[in-house]
Amino acid sequence: MRTFILFLLICSSAYATKIMDIANIVGVRDNHLIGYSLVVGLKKTGDGTTSKFTLQSIANMLKAMNIDMESVDIKSKNVAAVVVTAELAPFSRHGDKFNITVSSIGDAKSLEGGTLLMTPLKGVDGKIYALAQGAVSIGGRNIKGSGVDSHPTAGLIYNGGLVEREIIIDLYNQKYVTLSLKESNFKNSVSIQKALNLHYSTQVAVAMDSRTIKLKKPENKSMIEFLAEIQDIEIQYTVKNRIVINERTGTIISGVGIKIKPIIMTHGDITIKITEQDELSRPSGSQVVDENMIIGLNENELYTKKGTTTVANLVRSLHKMGATPKDVISILEAMKSAGSISAELKLI
Repeated sequence: MRTFILFLLICSSAYATKIMDIANIVGVRDNHLIGYSLVVGLKKTGDGTTSKFTLQSIANMLKAMNIDMESVDIKSKNVAAVVVTAELAPFSRHGDKFNITVSSIGDAKSLEGGTLLMTPLKGVDGKIYALAQGAVSIGGRNIKGSGVDSHPTAGLIYNGGLVEREIIIDLYNQKYVTLSLKESNFKNSVSIQKALNLHYSTQVAVAMDSRTIKLKKPENKSMIEFLAEIQDIEIQYTVKNRIVINERTGTIISGVGIKIKPIIMTHGDITIKITEQDELSRPSGSQVVDENMIIGLNENELYTKKGTTTVANLVRSLHKMGATPKDVISILEAMKSAGSISAELKLI
């Protein structure tokens, strides 16, 4: 039986950060666009005859060019049906260009060397906001042992999108605007309110809830000048403790100060006991890892000094003791369920 004896640490997580890094201006955002079209010019790597929608699309395109042909008579493998996606940036104007992504939806082997035909890109309201066209760029070539796919079915068209309809956002004539925190937190919402009111020596901000702050521009400034200033103001930002786990790769990311409450638990042949110890014990035959950590070789115990036990320390210690990534993830999940870890556990 392996026993890990660990001890407790309490840390704060408050940092200075600019408002622009933690809050968005409501209404100022990207807009998703989507379209369907054909990529032509492929070297027999396009959709086969089983992709009926591709053959029908080719027939429809030819019919629009006064060439009448039935889809069953088309045998080309140089064409692939694709979905075109893009993000239209806020304040984009007529004629602005942007990158688009092209993804095969048929059985094409590769889009390399292809050209996207003119494609209308629509928003969620069904209106056309942009047109897309151009040569598809796949990126790197296949190198043996590199892990790069030799038959890519998705690619980019750099500056392949052209804005045809603007999404109007009138900020200049507004007297009020709303900030939305990227993460809900009452303390951060109030911190922004206090910082802005202190900076302007008047009430320009009101925290409406844990995520929303309503702003009123000062009389002597335009809304654009006001927003430019407030985005650069620093506040004391409380970071939400979070442990991120990628179960597929075994990667674990956590803040260095996330505390672990006292607990005793068993996972397989691993027993973890977290208590408090003012002075670090050094049993006979133990191995010193650092000034705050000792491994007892005889009983596979881990001793840490009071004030040094965090999730980061626990993970490091478990790795030192030979625990597998799967073991570590299971232990963290069990500790979270038992309430020993108060931080949010996020699986990706």
